[in-house]
Amino acid sequence: MKASFDATGEVVVITGGARGIGAALAQAVNAAGGTAVVFDVTPPADGVEYVEVDVADRSAVQAAVASVLERHGRIDGLVAGAAVQPRSTVLEMDAAEWTRTLQVNLDGVVWACQAVVPQMVERQSGSVVVFTSGLASTGYAGASAYAASKAALVAFAKSLAVEVAGDRVRVNVVAPGVIDTDQFRTANGGADREHWHDTIGIGDPDDVVGPLLFLLSDAAAMTGSVLARERAFAKLTSFMSSTE
Repeated sequence: MKASFDATGEVVVITGGARGIGAALAQAVNAAGGTAVVFDVTPPADGVEYVEVDVADRSAVQAAVASVLERHGRIDGLVAGAAVQPRSTVLEMDAAEWTRTLQVNLDGVVWACQAVVPQMVERQSGSVVVFTSGLASTGYAGASAYAASKAALVAFAKSLAVEVAGDRVRVNVVAPGVIDTDQFRTANGGADREHWHDTIGIGDPDDVVGPLLFLLSDAAAMTGSVLARERAFAKLTSFMSSTE
């Protein structure tokens, strides 16, 4: 069975979309006939529509969303993917690192939702997707701030989903697993990389695009759900390799 998506006339804002999963998604949205608008602190490398914004700055996010609405008149989808992943133990972590991680990973999602969702409610249509991580439930040495922010996002997204369900706005969560991005490579070197390779496997950004397009589409008659890619990917990859 082959899946295809038609995004003609739709506008999708992707925070943290200059690289990695967000960049792959932006290309897919545009290829499907839609318009992807990337919010990031650095410009994308592929000419996708871009607004420079630090998602930790609430007023900057509001201004960026207003500019998109002025140009396009609507925002049909919000994929809140901006995140930072510093590494330090709890006992060594300073206050600035903890605060910055929560400001980007958690506050940034809240500010984006506050700016985007009201016009979805007004139009009685829209889809929001946020990212969590397997570390939210397992924890990981040296990644407490990141794991804590991702755990909080699940509760936030589920709460928002309940609040706007009656307005036909869907809010879902993706746990993409371990994906080979610049951020992953910076945070995971040597033994850490080998650990992920040997356990759940390391995927590519394109592996996450299909699930994201599904959740953005009206085929996803679901809200408040967590779509996870975990050990199954490593097992599937192993199986496919053995049959080639």
